Amino acid sequence: MSTAPDAGQTRQPLTGAARTALVSVGAAIVLIAIKLIAGISSNSLALISEAVHSCADLVAALLAFLAVRVAGRPADADHPYGHGKAEHLSALIEGMMLVAASAVIIYEAVTRLILGGTEVNPSPWVFGVVVVIIAIDGARAMTSWRASRRHHSAALAAGAVHFVSDMAGTVAVLIGLIAAKAGYPGADAIAALVVAALVLIASGALLRQNADILLDRAAADDVTAARAAIADLGDVEVRRLRLRSAAGHHWADVVVAVPPGVALAQAHATADRVEDALERVLPGIDAVVHVEPGSGPVTERVRAAAQGVTGVREVHNVQLLDVDGHIEASLHLKLPPETRLANADATARTVQAAVRTEVPEVVSVRTHVEPLTSAGAGHQAAGAGAARTATSLRGDITDATGYAPAEIRLVDVAQGQVAFVVIGLPASLSLAEAHEIAGRARRAGRLSDPGLVDVFVQTNAATN
Repeated sequence: MSTAPDAGQTRQPLTGAARTALVSVGAAIVLIAIKLIAGISSNSLALISEAVHSCADLVAALLAFLAVRVAGRPADADHPYGHGKAEHLSALIEGMMLVAASAVIIYEAVTRLILGGTEVNPSPWVFGVVVVIIAIDGARAMTSWRASRRHHSAALAAGAVHFVSDMAGTVAVLIGLIAAKAGYPGADAIAALVVAALVLIASGALLRQNADILLDRAAADDVTAARAAIADLGDVEVRRLRLRSAAGHHWADVVVAVPPGVALAQAHATADRVEDALERVLPGIDAVVHVEPGSGPVTERVRAAAQGVTGVREVHNVQLLDVDGHIEASLHLKLPPETRLANADATARTVQAAVRTEVPEVVSVRTHVEPLTSAGAGHQAAGAGAARTATSLRGDITDATGYAPAEIRLVDVAQGQVAFVVIGLPASLSLAEAHEIAGRARRAGRLSDPGLVDVFVQTNAATN
């Protein structure tokens, strides 16, 4: 009777990358057997060297298979960045093995060249075997390369490089055997040296590339692309950007600066925009974005310093005065209405100290503390009286500003009546000009009906 495996031991199905690596294991075993038989029968060091090379490839293919299986595991508590570096560790070990195999080949080839006396006698079938080996190496290289691009696998890419070097080495072996058959016995040892040189070149590149990834060296092209994507946002300053990658995936730690005084929701939106920009140039990237206040006008820095103090709910009416060459600041703070006066005073002093620290050019800070008000009750004003008030407001505001209100809304509150006025202005006007017109409209409204508690004026860019 069989029992179900534990949840933690459930076997994962083979991925495409894992299946490709497993096929490479089988091919390596076949090639080792063929090369050894042909090399021993013909006494060819070049073919025996290729068999040793294939032994390294067999172990490397096994490592690649295991690495792909490990790298495919999801991130967990002990490996929050996943297991992708297992592939690169596998490739690094493979490179070291190839260097060791090359050293053995070089030693034996030099010994034969110096001492001589070794006869190489390849049979016709040996040449056919070598041609078959070249065809197999070519097919393996093409299959692994395509799979590495499709699955973003460093281990499979490393295998493709090795298969290409195998094919080039086997071509050199074929040339050496032909020369040996023609009466040049040293050609086989020279072919073995060529194989060793090719292996050393390939393994050197393999070691360098994967060591860079294991040491978290950021690819220059990736960093350039990431910085350019963020710069295209226009209003975001990059203060720090750190990239790392493994198994075709990217991670980023980004610190950006935004204008001081920006609200939390705006800062969060900026972080989202940075993440989207990085995703466009490095698909699948896992980015952590930290937002800091940047430099800006003194008023904004004063506001940002005050808002950073614990307990402060709102900052408004920030005013700056240049008194005898020194800047003095005044601002209004809103705190929870239940705050005790002693605590409010302490918060105000903390705000004053924070402003002087964060904005050194401000030498004096005055604060006015007031309670944060909750929403008051009100209802839409109606009736003949409301209609007359609205008509009077429309005429007086039009006379005072030259622009007829697009909307007038009256609301009855506990203290009296509030008028909400919307005025459409030319889009070409500056904000200062619009503000000045809104001020004239508010004053005209208050004079039009002294019974109004307040006149709130909203200016919009006219659509026509």
